[in-house]
Amino acid sequence: MADRISKEQRSTNMAAVRSRGNKSTEQALIRIFRQRGITGWRRGSLIEGKPDFVFPKMQTAVFVDGCFWHGCTKHKTIPVQNRQFWKEKIEANNARDKLVNGILRKKGWKVIRLWEHDMKRDESRVLARIKKALRV
Repeated sequence: MADRISKEQRSTNMAAVRSRGNKSTEQALIRIFRQRGITGWRRGSLIEGKPDFVFPKMQTAVFVDGCFWHGCTKHKTIPVQNRQFWKEKIEANNARDKLVNGILRKKGWKVIRLWEHDMKRDESRVLARIKKALRV
């Protein structure tokens, strides 16, 4: 199946996807933190892997992974155009995620990885995982 838009437009669309401040991931988790009174988190940390959120006192790193970019098993779709590139890109993202998890854990950090779809569907589960890690 051919792409409905030109290669140039697809490139422009993909370039517009932000790695920070995404409404369906990071902004959704900020809303959960604020509504539930969860404090102590920071953004923009320079620790390994650049987690979306860190709780420095609890040495906890939180990553919110987008379903497309990290190959969620429930919502994984690989574009028809340039299929091999996207397959390799998503596999590389997963390999990097595993490496970062290992490095942080060796340094004594707890690592929480949440899926984009969790922010939309299962807020109570997200909250339970975070509270368990923080022992709140």
